Amino acid sequence: MKLNPFKPVDNAPLILFRIFFGLLFACETFGAIVTGWVKDNFLQPNFTFSHIGLEWLQPLPGYGMYLYFGVMGLLSLLVMVGYRYRLTLGMLTLLWAGVYFMQKTSYNNHYYLLMLVALLLLFLPANAYASVDAAQNPKIKSLVMPVWCSWVMIGQIAIVYFFATVAKFYPDWLNGTFTRNLFSGIAGCSFLKGVFTQPWFCLFIAYAGIVFDGLIVPALLWKKTRTVALIASLVFHIFNSITLRIGVFPYFALSFAVFFYEPETIRNLFFKKWKPKIEEAISVATGRKTLLYFFLPYFVIQLALPLRHWFIKGDVLWTEEGHRLSWRMMLRDRDGIVAFKVVDKKTKIAMYYPYDRYLTRKQVNGMTSKPDMIWQMVQRIKKENLQKGRDVAVYVDCMVSVNRGPYKRLINPNVDLAAADWNYFGHSSWVILYE
Repeated sequence: MKLNPFKPVDNAPLILFRIFFGLLFACETFGAIVTGWVKDNFLQPNFTFSHIGLEWLQPLPGYGMYLYFGVMGLLSLLVMVGYRYRLTLGMLTLLWAGVYFMQKTSYNNHYYLLMLVALLLLFLPANAYASVDAAQNPKIKSLVMPVWCSWVMIGQIAIVYFFATVAKFYPDWLNGTFTRNLFSGIAGCSFLKGVFTQPWFCLFIAYAGIVFDGLIVPALLWKKTRTVALIASLVFHIFNSITLRIGVFPYFALSFAVFFYEPETIRNLFFKKWKPKIEEAISVATGRKTLLYFFLPYFVIQLALPLRHWFIKGDVLWTEEGHRLSWRMMLRDRDGIVAFKVVDKKTKIAMYYPYDRYLTRKQVNGMTSKPDMIWQMVQRIKKENLQKGRDVAVYVDCMVSVNRGPYKRLINPNVDLAAADWNYFGHSSWVILYE
């Protein structure tokens, strides 16, 4: 049977997803203010570790970031109700991209996923009804959409789960080391903590994670296993929400389930009063250029980014090169000890830079084990000295432990990192490799 991406189908899943998306985004943004996340990551630091090349992207002064997040929260609610949908969603996407690229100290894959999905929704007719836009402008009202609108959302979440599965096939995951470390740090009653740190439980969680990530999308696609898969998703994500406290991500991941069920099922559950006439909606077979010129390149990039670390010299688990944007989620923990030796090129006087005076504890914990953040810290030290009229060399001595293993030297201590470049697409030679 030939698949027709422009076949008109009931658009109830997309409409419902827009509502879920707006609500969860509002919870994320307002919650960041209430829980102190904004304060910890944007108000307390003297500067943030932005993505390399975007160092100019820094927090607003004073309490400006509270306003910034408040605006995002309001925009999220406007997206939820479908008011000026593309304008409000476009602004939300841009502001959230600013948050994502502005700091790496609290890097999280679900921040990246929120940004990507917001971008995808900009190209989808998610305000076609059950929205303020449709009420104010009946011309845009429609109860149908081309079936590819569901396919792109399924494709996005499938990429997330697939690469999350592949990434787990390494020794410390397969032998339960990482899950044991993860649960040993979870607060709770002594009984639960005792169970969570048992070898059998850590192995169960490790392999359950592989099975769930690897099979959930196929199981949701197959009608005979769909309900069982949904129940498994509820158990898996709610368990993660309670034990790992990872914000809205578990509920956001669950919201994608609406695209796997028959649209009529979603409509009967949530939008009974609207009944589409699919046979009268052949005109929705549009968007060919959008599919060809935006979504096709988009998915090529989404498949390429998680694969890039395989083409970079060294083990990504150690080097971190190619780690971000690759769906390597909840996969390892790193701990580092670092010292920055600053040498005045003219006088040859050396001193150690007191970085802990200028960074928050959270920034120190993040920076000391990650090569890109260490390199950025060195560039700041160099710039700071140049402003004082001193040309300096900066040498870094850094010892790192992965998954509480033995400490090993990460950075070549004989390289002047102030004069070294960051390799965007390959291995930086000053990161020490171990075969």
